[in-house]
Amino acid sequence: MLTNEQNILFVFPGQGSQYKSMGSDLCNEYETARKVYQQASEVLGYDVAEISFEDPREELNLTRYTQPALLTHSIACLEVFKDLTDDRLQPSIAAGHSLGEYSALVAAKAVSFESALKLVQKRGELMGTYGEGEMSAFPMAIDLVKPIAERFHCAIAGCNLPDQTVIGGRAEDLALVEQQVQEQFERKNPVRLKTEGAFHTYYMVEAARHYRTILETAEFELSDVQVSSNFTGGFHESDPVGIRARLFFQLFHPVMWFSNLQTAFGNGVEAVIEFGGGIGFGTEPEGKRPNLAGIIKKTQRATGHKVNYMSAINCPTIKSTVDLVQGE
Repeated sequence: MLTNEQNILFVFPGQGSQYKSMGSDLCNEYETARKVYQQASEVLGYDVAEISFEDPREELNLTRYTQPALLTHSIACLEVFKDLTDDRLQPSIAAGHSLGEYSALVAAKAVSFESALKLVQKRGELMGTYGEGEMSAFPMAIDLVKPIAERFHCAIAGCNLPDQTVIGGRAEDLALVEQQVQEQFERKNPVRLKTEGAFHTYYMVEAARHYRTILETAEFELSDVQVSSNFTGGFHESDPVGIRARLFFQLFHPVMWFSNLQTAFGNGVEAVIEFGGGIGFGTEPEGKRPNLAGIIKKTQRATGHKVNYMSAINCPTIKSTVDLVQGE
């Protein structure tokens, strides 16, 4: 059974964890989820449920639609969980991977869901319009892969684990990096990611320049919940000016996810609950598994810090986690 006396971390996945039918199970079963999707559609001016559940025009993997859809799904999972637990479990820390940082800010009540939707809508549009390139994940330490990446004009886009580094660059440049890595290191096979550009690298500078104007209009509030910053690897200041600046730099700097988890664990986190998204070969929500679970488990081994990990990404996992929270 979890209580507010424990130090709890809420985490949210980023782009790449979207899938067709995402959220359909929640809306079939819970009025709370239907209200979240209705609000999102009203704010964005299009049917978020249709794109997420059916994707009739194959738009879900376009960045401008992926980001609002994932934010909506994450918050729907969170709101259903809160409703089923009478909102009696509060996080001490909220963290999100890349796009998930916006879900974390909503969960911490540092920004409203409506404002976050408008931000990620513009963020996704700008990243799709001005960005270019692709991304690959390498099962390698940053010090090993960085010199090879930079030799071919690619850049570090994320540090997920001590032995997992994400690289961004043009497709042809990434292919050269992948080739040299496979020639130089045995069994270090990269994986291309489902993204529409080389996010969190210099390829996003132009998008960030335009996004800065959008960020300056956003309202951020003080929060009792600490929110992780992908840009610094530490926590956001509660100062709205600082939050805007870190979200600006986040667009074209590496996601320091391992540092985010190290910082959270160093602050005594005892339990982690992941909300939203899903990965795996299943075509329906119940067949999906959590996006960040593997990284969190490997971080426990790397740091020696043990946490109780749970997820709330679909109806079965939400019900299971609610039972654990309530001690059933």
